[in-house]
Amino acid sequence: MRYLANTATLRISHEKCGGCGMCLEVCPHDVFRLEGRKAAISDPDACMECGACVNNCPAGALSVNRGVGCAAAIINGMLTGGEPSCDCSPKDGKGSCC
Repeated sequence: MRYLANTATLRISHEKCGGCGMCLEVCPHDVFRLEGRKAAISDPDACMECGACVNNCPAGALSVNRGVGCAAAIINGMLTGGEPSCDCSPKDGKGSCC
């Protein structure tokens, strides 16, 4: 899933990052990777800006303007004539983040 190219507001402070890897665990779109002992943003255009990483970072190393990615999913659905999807529906099929 791709959102609006080059618009992600996701930022990381490498100085604050402790390298715990929690952002890798909670990100539904595999936006992060570990480089050495620090987290890095590997695919910013895959970020739906849900804020899960920010809410779970114990070091406060991440920031994002939440909700923009889901808005992009709704717009993409309207443009393509399909259902809005941020591709983060639970595996049981109940509910979604949009």
